[in-house]
Amino acid sequence: MEITNVTEYEKIAKEKLPKMVYDYYASGAEDQWTLQENRNAFARILFRPRILIDVNKIDMTTTVLGFKISMPIMVAPTAMQKMAHPEGEYATARAASAAGTIMTLSSWATSSVEEVASTGPGIRFFQLYVYKNRKVVEQLVRRAEKAGFKAIALTVDTPRLGRRESDIKNRFTLPSNLTLKNFEGLDLGKMDEANDSGLASYVAGQIDRTLSWKDVQWLQTITNMPILVKGVLTGEDARIAIQAGAAGIIVSNHGARQLDYVPATISALEEVVKATQGRVPVFLDGGVRRGTDVFKALALGASGIFIGRPVVFSLAAEGEAGVRKVLQMLREEFELTMALSGCRSLSEITRNHIVTEWDTPRHLPKL
Repeated sequence: MEITNVTEYEKIAKEKLPKMVYDYYASGAEDQWTLQENRNAFARILFRPRILIDVNKIDMTTTVLGFKISMPIMVAPTAMQKMAHPEGEYATARAASAAGTIMTLSSWATSSVEEVASTGPGIRFFQLYVYKNRKVVEQLVRRAEKAGFKAIALTVDTPRLGRRESDIKNRFTLPSNLTLKNFEGLDLGKMDEANDSGLASYVAGQIDRTLSWKDVQWLQTITNMPILVKGVLTGEDARIAIQAGAAGIIVSNHGARQLDYVPATISALEEVVKATQGRVPVFLDGGVRRGTDVFKALALGASGIFIGRPVVFSLAAEGEAGVRKVLQMLREEFELTMALSGCRSLSEITRNHIVTEWDTPRHLPKL
């Protein structure tokens, strides 16, 4: 079967992966309402395309924190990628680099920051969970910086792990041949089996529930890397993040894996963008499966988007070639959407190019 869109990889991944692994990647929290809503909300945004504009040349390049990338589509942090494919994070790093875009490596990767750096050139960010042992955090941040990573994506929505019922049913744990490589040798790399989810037990034992805004400032004292605050869903928290020194914000609901019945990220995006008043860039992850989704996010004020599940599903299906294809398909779809909307560069994508369910006629531009 020829793969023609990103979502087709999920079916292949489901057939290829052990049930415990597929369910871990695919599932959301509790009733999984937000998991569905992350996709459904995109369908409630329609285009207002402009016509008879010369779209012979389309420029999708942009800069993120000063780094030039080929398109506003980047790779989100997803944990334990060697469960999907033996090459794991190595394959993802090479695919992102080949696409000229940014890869974000998870704290809970099955390849270390040094190993990912060894795959060759590329712009890479490091996603950070703050452990109770702050010496471990300092050491890890310094290792990432030394390995050439360019920013920290601080995950702030996980003081406790969301209730993921598939993981409880499956007694999820990391396969015995794998470790959380960044913590190997610190007695923190192994995940023990538990009566419910091994990951939930691991998080309860290791992750610091006291994490607060002052820790965003503390992080700035131990690294020169800019800090993106990942997991913001409200304007109030966006404003506090800027006061705390965040270099950017990622509107994220953790792939709908934490608190169920929070809004889709695309629904929360505009409130966050308005609150920042252009002081820092705002990015989005969650539910992006089409180039049209990328355009909608940019029209609502995002500076770029991150994809998570499409990466692990395509990795499971076809390894590095699958991840390359996902990035290429999204790029081509996004370019086509720009052309058919009458936009030649990212700066030409505006709020006037879409209409949302929350718009009223008075929000629409005057002719």
